[in-house]
Amino acid sequence: MLLLAVMGLVVAGCSEVQLAAHTAKSVRDNGGSGQIGTYKIGQPYQVSGVWYHPVVDYRYDETGIASWYGPGFHGKRTANGETYDQHDLTAAHPTLPLPSMVRVTNLENGRSLKLRINDRGPFSNNRIIDISKRGAQLLGFEKEGTAKVRVTVLETESRQLAAAAQGKAVSEPKVQEAVYRPEDVEPVKQQVAAAPVSSVSTERLMEDSQQKEELPEPDGVVSQQSIGSSDLYIQAGSFTQYSNATRLADRLSTHGDVRIAPASVDGREFYRVQLGPVASVNDADGLLENLISSGYKQSHVVVQ
Repeated sequence: MLLLAVMGLVVAGCSEVQLAAHTAKSVRDNGGSGQIGTYKIGQPYQVSGVWYHPVVDYRYDETGIASWYGPGFHGKRTANGETYDQHDLTAAHPTLPLPSMVRVTNLENGRSLKLRINDRGPFSNNRIIDISKRGAQLLGFEKEGTAKVRVTVLETESRQLAAAAQGKAVSEPKVQEAVYRPEDVEPVKQQVAAAPVSSVSTERLMEDSQQKEELPEPDGVVSQQSIGSSDLYIQAGSFTQYSNATRLADRLSTHGDVRIAPASVDGREFYRVQLGPVASVNDADGLLENLISSGYKQSHVVVQ
């Protein structure tokens, strides 16, 4: 973690059931510190040979592996200048604007929780989010250390936070263009994401927030969602041309079971080359490391 540096899943039947043991009495009890920090998107940056491209993306909805961080960073500065508190409901993300609000769902037990993004990371084993210790406790994976999760941006709250952090009402936060690979290759969304334009006015949302005299904070409510089964795969490539996918699949056959999974992304058809399913997160980490060291540097973990 660098504090200053930087599906086919079916999720349905959401029931807003607040777990009694986690009942919140105040903003602070819910994990909200009242901090706002500075608004930050940031320039593309590189960590351990991997490039990350921060962008505004209110459609962000991804699955992958979550980790958590706590005592070793407690009291230090986050990437947007806040003081990290492991007891707050916050998280680190490699590319989303700081601050942003997301909903994280643990795909292993169905627990779902709002978290505020205020830091950069994680940067190991292709994790997609690093959650505070308190967040990991509420989502039920503190002891395990990792969990299969779904991360979804909450647009309204994220726009309110963006406007407040910038200190003024604006029609749209500054948008950085996404960087794409050659036409035949699908962008890796964990590192590069599009920045859609929405008709929702940040200025109007900021006015609403000022009228309420409070900023959106994670409410500490743990929802229980009905979830389907999920499996881990390592995706080594994704192509519009089936012939390119089959060539890669042939080369990867010595590393394990390979499949080619069709997918539609923004109206375009892709063929994803994946190894798996993989039995555990540890096994996925080992296979991912092996593929990257073998030259397949765009490989990453997916949950499907």
